[in-house]
Amino acid sequence: MPPTVPASPGPVVETDVVFGGTVFCDLVLSGTPLPGPGEEVFADGFALVAGGTANRAVATARLGMRTGILAVLGTDVLGEHLHDLLAREPGLDLRWLQRTSRYRTPVTVAVTNEHDRGFITYLEDGAEVPRQWPGPLPVVKAAHTGIAFGVPGWIADLRRAGTTVFGGVGWDGSGLWSEEVLHRAEEVDVFVLNEVEALSYTRTDSVEAAAEVLTRHVRSVVITRGAEGVTAVDAGSAGVGSWVHVPAVPVRAVDPTGAGDVFTAGLMTGSVLGWDLRTRVAFAGLVATLSVRSLGGSASAPRPAEVAEFLASRRPEGDWTTVLDWAARQPATPS
Repeated sequence: MPPTVPASPGPVVETDVVFGGTVFCDLVLSGTPLPGPGEEVFADGFALVAGGTANRAVATARLGMRTGILAVLGTDVLGEHLHDLLAREPGLDLRWLQRTSRYRTPVTVAVTNEHDRGFITYLEDGAEVPRQWPGPLPVVKAAHTGIAFGVPGWIADLRRAGTTVFGGVGWDGSGLWSEEVLHRAEEVDVFVLNEVEALSYTRTDSVEAAAEVLTRHVRSVVITRGAEGVTAVDAGSAGVGSWVHVPAVPVRAVDPTGAGDVFTAGLMTGSVLGWDLRTRVAFAGLVATLSVRSLGGSASAPRPAEVAEFLASRRPEGDWTTVLDWAARQPATPS
């Protein structure tokens, strides 16, 4: 039985951001390391949330963007729970979220503490991002998909229509870190990855060297570095690079799960709003930082009011005028 595609209206849909990927059911356990063989450990917190591409979609919708998600979700009990959670998010359009009984909803168990986290994932074949767009393509300002295992055909269609395309990768469990990914990066406009991924794919030993290699394939590169902040470079149309380094905003971390996804949501939001590179990167780092203060990437993604309150109370270094002006214009949303 093929996935069920929700009915779409006749006219072409216009939206701000779309995400194509896999939705996971994240079971997050906090405050403990992974147990050793034969050991039992006890967590001090637990959350059951929508993960994977849902992290990015929920975080972007909470920042006020009209957001769509293209994914396949099981009709099992976990899939039903995730669908209910996502349907409660204002601004998140589920018309392209397909349902199927052919396989079970992917699951990730995350064991996390304030310093790091580990994951165990179950994923059946067929749960990855659909290769074809169901129905007419929407008019979209920015889109995101993973590029580790190929780029869906609809990405090229959106890009030709003027959409800014963001690409991401994840941990390579094979240890191969295939250089094919660098060639796939040529199919996107902005490549977002973390420091380990950047050094591994480029076979370099510094973030600067990795960025130099990556910008031979993609115009804009953003490398997250955890507590060291973010390094970004935009090669520009003439190939003249604009480099930015933004330090991390310090907070006490409860759960870093999904922080990279929330970062991407902030970066894409800043891009849609037309902010300069430094402001986009600083904002993305800020919302990612705010998300680690409680459990679950999507559940802890901040809203504009939370961003404004944190900036007013903590006053982190930097020029936050543009962000504060934006936050003040956003309508109040339920938390």
